[in-house]
Amino acid sequence: MADIRLTDLNKSYGAIHILKDVSLDITSGEFIVFVGPSGCGKSTLLRSICGLESITSGTLEIDHAVVNEVPPSKRGIAMVFQSYALYPHMSVYENIGFALENQGLPRAEIKQKVEKVADMLQLTPYLTRLPKALSGGQRQRVAIGRAIVRGAKVFLFDEPLSNLDAALRVQTRMEIAKLKRSMPKTTMIYVTHDQVEAMTLADRIVVLQAGRVEQVGTPMELYDRPANTFVAGFIGSPKMNLITGEPAARHKAHTLGVRPEHFELSAATGEIKGMVEYTEVLGSDSFLYVATPQGLLTVREEGKTAFKPGDTVHVTPAAALVHRFGEDGKRLA
Repeated sequence: MADIRLTDLNKSYGAIHILKDVSLDITSGEFIVFVGPSGCGKSTLLRSICGLESITSGTLEIDHAVVNEVPPSKRGIAMVFQSYALYPHMSVYENIGFALENQGLPRAEIKQKVEKVADMLQLTPYLTRLPKALSGGQRQRVAIGRAIVRGAKVFLFDEPLSNLDAALRVQTRMEIAKLKRSMPKTTMIYVTHDQVEAMTLADRIVVLQAGRVEQVGTPMELYDRPANTFVAGFIGSPKMNLITGEPAARHKAHTLGVRPEHFELSAATGEIKGMVEYTEVLGSDSFLYVATPQGLLTVREEGKTAFKPGDTVHVTPAAALVHRFGEDGKRLA
């Protein structure tokens, strides 16, 4: 079991306040993803949980025990870094088994555990290789294997896929999802700036801005009911359109949020008139970027669009699917 509770957690570097009264309950076995813009504090929060950063104030509990002053090695946590952090002079086998050797386990037991993890992560053919002979995806799997073999209760991932190319990110993301299913009692906390990683991997997403928690919920809760304009504009790719002025007033809101797929598009009539500036035709979908008096709007159209740059179009928000926000940016009922 690895329940984690953060209560009014603060982290400061002198006068610079990084984390501000962060409170969060994480249930054993959950896959939690921290997202937010660069500098919002998500990596600092992760490092505070594992003990690589000291906590300025507030409490951190793991399994109902306060661990603020407990050293990282005693917290039952394994961390997977963006940079892999492998020993270049050691083979894959030696990298994975290094922590077990430090624990003084018998060689036969180390061999059994390393081979089991290598098989799980499809690393068996590479056990004798040095890291320099591996691809980026293989190196990241070695780093994950090193964490698994320790038998940690909590795994922390700090943007583990950011150094991989697009195809390897997809492959490794699938491997992490399979890993989680194979270890249902292990708590995993994952930091990313990638929307797809957050939406596809998370049981719940924690959205951070300027060191504060803006909203916590399942991916679909955040997508369907963002608590404020910040979350609305951050979750989703392409992001939600945020419209002010007369179109928003028509829907009795200060700001109107409309997903790109929730517009009706017409050449003749509609609520908002604009001109197509740019199109992205992807085959199954097309994205139109429409210049309007309210700013540039992103509109998704199924299939191949007939519109081209320079065309005049009219877009109408689907009334039942819009999101309404007040002057304070908070969601209206």
